[in-house]
Amino acid sequence: MSNPLRQVFNKDRTFRPKKKFEPGTQRFELHKMAQASLNAGLDLKVAVQLPPGEELNDWVAVHVVDFFNRINLIYGTIADSCTDQSCPVMSGGPKYEYRWQDEKSRKPTALSAPQYMNLLMDWIEVQINNEDLFPTNVGTPFQKNFLKSVKKILSRLFRVFVHVYIHHFDRIAQMGSEAHVNTCYKHFYYFVTEFGLIDTKELEPLKEMTSRICH
Repeated sequence: MSNPLRQVFNKDRTFRPKKKFEPGTQRFELHKMAQASLNAGLDLKVAVQLPPGEELNDWVAVHVVDFFNRINLIYGTIADSCTDQSCPVMSGGPKYEYRWQDEKSRKPTALSAPQYMNLLMDWIEVQINNEDLFPTNVGTPFQKNFLKSVKKILSRLFRVFVHVYIHHFDRIAQMGSEAHVNTCYKHFYYFVTEFGLIDTKELEPLKEMTSRICH
C-alpha cells in the first residue's frame, strides 16, 4: 500500500471506530460481495446495482455502514487542518452553509465544521447501532421508515464530501490521495443516484466536479 493510502487507512487517524459486520450473517455476506465487486475492478455503476434475489433494504444497510466507515476515514485524514479557526462555519464554499439540527436541537444551529462533524458522526453512529433501525438478526424486518432515515443519513454524509472537496482538497492532493477519495466519491454518488437516496438539490454544490469525474 502506498504511503498516502497508509495515511488514509491509518487507524490512529480514523475519526470514529469502524462499524463491522458479524461474520456468518447475511449482512456480512453482502458486504463481502460488495467488496469483491470493488476489488475486482468492476465498473462502479454496475457494482452498486442490487444483486439478483437480494433485498433492497439489506443492500442499502450494508452500503450505508460502509460509506460511514469510508467517509469517516477520509475526514480523519484532514481533521487536523479542519479547526474552529480555519473552518468557523460548516460550509461548502460561499453559497452553501449547513446548520445542525437533531432531536435535541430543534432549531438549525450554526456551528464550526469540526463541531458539526463531531455531532454528525455521533448521530450516525447512534442510528446504525440502533437494532430497530438497522436490524442485524436475519429475519428481523426493517422499519417502514428505514429508507426515509437512510436518506437523511446519506444527505448529511454527502455534506462531508462537499466540505472536504471545497475547503480541504489541497490537503488530500498533498498526500497524493485524490484518486482514492475520488473513487470513494464516485462509488457513493452512483449508489445514491441508482436508488434515488439523495434529493438532486443536495447534490448541487459538487455538480460541476461530479460531471467531470462521474461520466
